[in-house]
Amino acid sequence: MPLKEDKLARYLKLAIWFLAALALIVVAASGIKYTYNKRYIRKIAELEEVIKGMRATMNVESLRQFNIHRIIAIIDQYNRMMPTSLKYEIAQEIYDASLRFNNLDVDLICAYITRETNGTWNPEMVSGYGAMGLMQIMPTVGVYIAGMENLTWISPDEILLNPVYNIRIGARHLATLIDAYDVDGAIAAWHLGDRPAAIWIKSGRRSGILPKDTMNFIAELLRQYEQMKGFRM
Repeated sequence: MPLKEDKLARYLKLAIWFLAALALIVVAASGIKYTYNKRYIRKIAELEEVIKGMRATMNVESLRQFNIHRIIAIIDQYNRMMPTSLKYEIAQEIYDASLRFNNLDVDLICAYITRETNGTWNPEMVSGYGAMGLMQIMPTVGVYIAGMENLTWISPDEILLNPVYNIRIGARHLATLIDAYDVDGAIAAWHLGDRPAAIWIKSGRRSGILPKDTMNFIAELLRQYEQMKGFRM
């Protein structure tokens, strides 16, 4: 799939050059300076708008491809054995999630996956508590959010061990928690539940409210998040 995207970018560039050349031909063929001919001025303006639109499309696509390849490079740090096609699907889903939810970004999602899988990025990981997949979703949470995402719930294995579905469900869950509790409170709610997180936030994040393992989890994940922000290919 990356090759197809690269070809698209090349075709867009060729199209821009073609339209630019066409604009010059239109002016030259008229035999009249375009500044004095309203008809040709209008045509040139129309062509310029088309070119601007195509350049904007190229910029969006370039940003998308940059992020996708950056996520793939992150995955390679932790799971080089994952098939390339699966890495690309996962990277696309992470990037799409960062666009769907304005309180999420690529680095935060990658930090969650890295921390929750203990640095393995194993899509089939199941914890001793029953949390499943890349973002370690509990089936009780998964079945509820799957309905919101219009995913037909067949079984926990079918949905939560599918990395694309897992990220789709996990990203929505995380975005909802961040809306309610901010990033650190969302991490607390993810680890311990909504009620303790709400009490902690209401207390002004006072020490002693949350258990030590949850506080450590928050600190570790925030540290992982900062590391992801500094990742360079």
